Amino acid sequence: MAKRSFTIDTGKEKIPVEGHAHQNVAVKYLMKRRRSLILTKDQAKVENLFADVPNQISIIGANVTKTYKVAWERVNTGEFPGARFTFTLEEVK
Repeated sequence: MAKRSFTIDTGKEKIPVEGHAHQNVAVKYLMKRRRSLILTKDQAKVENLFADVPNQISIIGANVTKTYKVAWERVNTGEFPGARFTFTLEEVK
């Protein structure tokens, strides 16, 4: 399966990317944002980054646009207790 062109729309910026499927592109982008939160040591910078994470993300393909609602948690209370800055995706229909 070849990679296709997508555009990530966070509401503040549009980012051109390549990937295989809409949800996979969204997860890859959000994992990069999560990684920057985890690896930042300055607490004030972490607060600014966390305030800036998207709560809704649209993945624009050639024919289909899918929108996902992103629910962020500082400390996960679900499957991996103690994990920091976890998120869940829910497709908006």
